[in-house]
Amino acid sequence: MFLIETLGQMFSYSFLVRGMIVGMIVAICASLLGVILVLKRYSMIGDGLSHISFGAMAIGLAFGFAPIKVAIPVTIIAAFILLKLSDNSHINGDAAIALGSSSFLAIGIIVNSLVTGTSIDLNSYMFGSILAISKEDMWICIILGVIIAVSFMWFYHQIFAITFDENFAAATGVKVQLYKTVLSVLTALTVVIGMRIMGTLLISSLIIFPALSSLMVFKKFKYVMAGSVVISFVSFFIGMVCSYIFSIPTGASIVVVNLIVFVMMAIVGQIKK
Repeated sequence: MFLIETLGQMFSYSFLVRGMIVGMIVAICASLLGVILVLKRYSMIGDGLSHISFGAMAIGLAFGFAPIKVAIPVTIIAAFILLKLSDNSHINGDAAIALGSSSFLAIGIIVNSLVTGTSIDLNSYMFGSILAISKEDMWICIILGVIIAVSFMWFYHQIFAITFDENFAAATGVKVQLYKTVLSVLTALTVVIGMRIMGTLLISSLIIFPALSSLMVFKKFKYVMAGSVVISFVSFFIGMVCSYIFSIPTGASIVVVNLIVFVMMAIVGQIKK
């Protein structure tokens, strides 16, 4: 009874409804991509792209542009560049991500501080803010979420192939670089739409935690994918409800719930063994 009343109160607020819609879309997209990124050891690319997206949003805000519209093309280009740098034998993937993320983060903060008369609170972008999600942001996120999900399913077999054996995939005619680029672009879009709720510092958790939790229990790839989606979806919902009940930051609440689920799944995995 208490839960039903709480949910009724929550969904009476339009900003919470918008946050729930955007969050569920992000949770699904991030969980799908997270399994691939974790298996390919690209899990930190989400963290790197979130910092780059933050820099782009800060620059956009400083000059009066819509932040999400600035962040989308910049983050996609950055994802492509990070991919190229990762393939460079002189710069490994981790170094490329650190190089790009720290640079954009610093540039965004400096530009914002130099623009006179700005009163932008960057904390909402650093830590996320459910209050900051407008109707326009919601519709942009819905459209991008559909594009991400449809693209992932459309290219599923090719992405599956490059995840486990790039050399074999190339030998069978799969254009490895093309689909690695597709994966990077989809990740970039997911990070951009997720930052409004989770913020720069926490968005990568939606990519990593559900995938790792699912991998603790399931072995078959399709079960891992399905498990990751369910875990991400449920964890986000519980995190949102806990955030409302206990008046704690939404992003942090969702991460803690994901952490608890990960520990539980790790225990279940050990019992299964």
